[in-house]
Amino acid sequence: MKVTESKVFYRNFNKRLSTIVRGKGIYLYDKDGRKYIDACSGSVSANLGHGNEEIAETMGKQAATLAYTHMHSFTNEQAEQLARRVVEYSGQDYEAVYFVSGGSEATDTAVKLARQYYLERDGRSCKHKVISRWMSFHGNTIGAMSVSGKRGLRQKYDPYLFDSPHIEAPYCYRCPYDRSYPQCGLRCAQELENCILREGPENVSAFMAEPIGGTSLSALRPPDDYYRAVREICDRYDVLLIFDEVMTGFGRTGRHFAMEYFDVVPDILTFAKGVSSCYFPLGGVMADGRVVEAVKKGSGKFTHGYTYSGNPLACAVGNKAVEIIQRERLAENAAKQGAYIKGRLAEMAAELPVIGDIRGEGLLIGVEFVADPATKQPFPAKAGFNAKLEQAGMKLGLALYPGGYSINETSGDHRIISPPINITAAECQLLMDLFQQALAQVCHELL
Repeated sequence: MKVTESKVFYRNFNKRLSTIVRGKGIYLYDKDGRKYIDACSGSVSANLGHGNEEIAETMGKQAATLAYTHMHSFTNEQAEQLARRVVEYSGQDYEAVYFVSGGSEATDTAVKLARQYYLERDGRSCKHKVISRWMSFHGNTIGAMSVSGKRGLRQKYDPYLFDSPHIEAPYCYRCPYDRSYPQCGLRCAQELENCILREGPENVSAFMAEPIGGTSLSALRPPDDYYRAVREICDRYDVLLIFDEVMTGFGRTGRHFAMEYFDVVPDILTFAKGVSSCYFPLGGVMADGRVVEAVKKGSGKFTHGYTYSGNPLACAVGNKAVEIIQRERLAENAAKQGAYIKGRLAEMAAELPVIGDIRGEGLLIGVEFVADPATKQPFPAKAGFNAKLEQAGMKLGLALYPGGYSINETSGDHRIISPPINITAAECQLLMDLFQQALAQVCHELL
């Protein structure tokens, strides 16, 4: 479809988009009858794939029973049930869940909650700054963009963004401090302490991070002891730790939540995407007891709210989606299929000399491409590696998620492989066969 023929305000008017008319499992079908493997679960969000009949039935029943109430005046059974279910699924002793419509709203909610916590606890009005990392992504609202670290997304809207200090990411493959782990002494974690001291601990409310990176750095996984160091620093300076598990939660990484890999529990945790498998807009924020109790024993009111917070239809979908993820042991499946994908990528690296780094966990796997694996030299931006790989994939019926510009946001090519977490072994093999074909075509063109 030519975008000029449509009344939709597209995010990219220079790109031709196929019109998808239906989906089933890992597959999408366009109006011309072409079939695509959804190798990225949409935006790393359709954890249960497409056309799930259990969820469709649940939606119909709930819509006929109760589609909407506002949490200002009423609660509802689905919201109450989902809050208990999500806390139980986390395996941690979180006190309460605040529901929203998606990841950006979850970020805004977490940032505001961190601020109100200190106001309610002891009236510390100065503690308001949220530290985050460069090359992070926490959403596209003004608040979420302020704490995000993608300069290219921030640039046009910089006058609107609030002051949020940023530190470098734990990007071991391209260490910003030109060091090697573990001899580095976790310089990247120590930079958090330096930043807190520069800003003044009395001014810093929280540190926010994706436990395993998303699309900005393609499933960047820090060393095991990184977050333990971060947790200790946050505790030392009375700073809350917020994990953004919007992309990593609900089985995506082979665990219920990615925090399990690091044996660290954040004070506040945001989630979205996988909680409903994107069958309905839904997200949330889990907060621990000390945060919730500060509000309860203070004003008793969280100065915040959205029209769709705790929507019963959204929460019914969330209840069914999480039930399926648990019942079918899909976190375990993600771990198993992810191990296969990593193995295939390692084999490809021996044949196609453009794979520099393979990272991530479960079915959140990142691949960084380079012109020279020995020197880690990236392809020049004008080579268009990422665009060529996307085009080659599409021609083969493989939908891939975009990524790139990880080196000073001027060059660097990478991709995330993140199919639905209920993908079968046979489907995984087909996906990787197509990926290898697409990558071989690009290598033939550029090398």
